[in-house]
Amino acid sequence: MKKEFANNKVIVYQAKNGAIQLKQGNEIDTVWASQADIADIFEVERSVITKHIRNILKDKELDADSVCAKLAHTAEDGKTYKVQFYNLDVILAVGYRTNSSKAIAFRKWATKTLKDYILQGYAFNRNRIKANYSQFIDAVNHVKSLLPIDANIDHESVLELISFFADTWLSLDAYDRDVLSTKGVTKKKVKLTADKLTNALSELKNSLIAKDEATDIFGIERSKGSLEGIIGNILQSFGEEELYPTIEEKAVHLLYFIVKNHPFVDGNKRSGAYAFIWFLQQAKILDVTKITPAVLTALTLLIAESNPKDKDKMVGLVCSFLSKSHLSFKEYSIK
Repeated sequence: MKKEFANNKVIVYQAKNGAIQLKQGNEIDTVWASQADIADIFEVERSVITKHIRNILKDKELDADSVCAKLAHTAEDGKTYKVQFYNLDVILAVGYRTNSSKAIAFRKWATKTLKDYILQGYAFNRNRIKANYSQFIDAVNHVKSLLPIDANIDHESVLELISFFADTWLSLDAYDRDVLSTKGVTKKKVKLTADKLTNALSELKNSLIAKDEATDIFGIERSKGSLEGIIGNILQSFGEEELYPTIEEKAVHLLYFIVKNHPFVDGNKRSGAYAFIWFLQQAKILDVTKITPAVLTALTLLIAESNPKDKDKMVGLVCSFLSKSHLSFKEYSIK
């Protein structure tokens, strides 16, 4: 955890609308402030802050071990002292207990923000968006750069992918230098056979036909053994070492090979995406909502439109984020 101190850099303040904000520190996990700093934020005496913090900890609203820390502080006399600091949780808790005009403004803002989360499921921090806008645009342009000039992917699909990758921005330097890792992290045995996957794809076909979203030619192999050949490639090994030893690598290559090798007369993209999710479900990698149907559609189209020479980059792109996530199995339909 990176620790920034309010008395070393002025990073905690209250905006005009009452919001508690950071002037700096977009990369920090929390902020640490002394009792004097918190008193300055809400414009009250330090003794008031002392009383509130004592009661917050006494009531077990917060755990002292998690929110308090003795940190080195250089005073005006040039000497270094050990001073008690408190994290952002304490600042917010004090704001709800303090009686001052600043604290009232804070509570109005906090209530509105909480209401937005409850009713809309999100709340915007416009200052943070503005600060990261150029990085966001770089990420959009980066994803678009993976595609041929005439690629048939709209801006909305690209934004879906950016949303999927937003937690850990892709390193442009790593991409430029071809050092994106194509390795996954989950090593476990999952039985993958052409028969099992064929049965799963038959269920997909029946479902789509019932909804008038596919015809009888959907999922028919161009030549006998095409799907079996793909699975053989994914499961191949040299000696006792698998070529693709992790679940993530197998899943991504299953998606890539079905989409790019066109083993079926019709429905290669939908079949590839379904096989990707199906295999992850078989591996019991669960509980992620990031890969929505829209994101899966955009990701599949990105692979479909990519240049074959960029295969390793595409695999690395997906593996690097899939390794940080676990997917829950849903019914996906790639249009």
